[in-house]
Amino acid sequence: MVLDNISLIMMAAGDSTRFCDDFVCKKQWIRIDEEPLWLVATRKMTQHFSFRNILITASQSDFAYMEDMSPFKVVQGGKSRSQSLRNALEYVDTPFVLVSDVARWNAQDSVLRALFAKLNEIDESTACIVPYIKVSDTSFYNGEYLNRDEIKLIQTPQMSRTKELRLALESYPDSSDESSALHRLGKKVAFVEGSPLMNKLTFKSDLLAHIPFLKVPLKRVFVGNGIDVHSFENDKEMWLGGVKIESSFGFKAHSDGDVALHALSDAILGAIGGGDIGQWFPDSNQAYKNADSKKLLQQIYNFALSVGYELHNVDISIMAQTPKIAPYKSQMRECIATILHLPKSRVNIKATTTESLGFVGRKEGVCVQASVSMGFMDWQNLFTHSARH
Repeated sequence: MVLDNISLIMMAAGDSTRFCDDFVCKKQWIRIDEEPLWLVATRKMTQHFSFRNILITASQSDFAYMEDMSPFKVVQGGKSRSQSLRNALEYVDTPFVLVSDVARWNAQDSVLRALFAKLNEIDESTACIVPYIKVSDTSFYNGEYLNRDEIKLIQTPQMSRTKELRLALESYPDSSDESSALHRLGKKVAFVEGSPLMNKLTFKSDLLAHIPFLKVPLKRVFVGNGIDVHSFENDKEMWLGGVKIESSFGFKAHSDGDVALHALSDAILGAIGGGDIGQWFPDSNQAYKNADSKKLLQQIYNFALSVGYELHNVDISIMAQTPKIAPYKSQMRECIATILHLPKSRVNIKATTTESLGFVGRKEGVCVQASVSMGFMDWQNLFTHSARH
């Protein structure tokens, strides 16, 4: 069905705080087969319907990563759902806009067709069409029993007139959805019957109801490699593998120069297709002057977890004529294992000299190569695994 007068916006810029709890992966990055939920939700809505524009909102932290892998236009969201939607509406040039949430990833064709059919029935006074489901339980609120036949639980996707929606969001930015903002503006809202299959995925426990409709992530292994080199600098502390090394010189670098953690950070980014450490923490930014590389590694790994990956093992090779690495190996393994929430047995560190060859052999600096293996986080284990943090 071609819908030239309608744009689609998929809301996926939330931080998933209610969902994450002790589970680090944000719900929009749960993998179904190999695709993240935000892409699954969008493809599901566009499988049988051709919209003029298709837009997906992303958080500031996810934007570049999501944009790189998305076949659809990605728009950077704001601090609230309303602001994210307003950002996306700047790219909408159609009279109607259909707004959905990745939390309701399982949009039903029958509901979408009902929304489109209702569009032909409404007059100019109706600004929004929403799906709803009925309440079957006895309902009590503020000291009174309610007539459950009059209660409607509102779902998304919601069809709105674009011009009126922009005005409503500007006037009532604290509204929880499009229909409530338009209602507060004095506009009429029309209803079509929704589906319990479109219930929200809000809390981790909600996965239990969604599991029958979700395919488990594929058992993939992603290998990442990182290599880094730093020369020596006199009268500077030396940090290597997260451990302070007894030495009269350190590494010449914008940050603390921990060449091992830099290589490891690049290896993790390589496994998830996340660029390199220079893109994340450019040396042109004074905020990273003398930065603690342990914190930089933690930030990168937290991102990897949030977009649905987990780390299997780490292997690091340190090429150094000086200093001697052997006395610090165990401490390095413990430090890295702690940062990455891994058992020490899955962190391996090797050290070698270069037999006095090259810049390493001349004692001008150190070279480190790191490798990691990673995979998609298996959300099936949410209900049996203990907390990661």
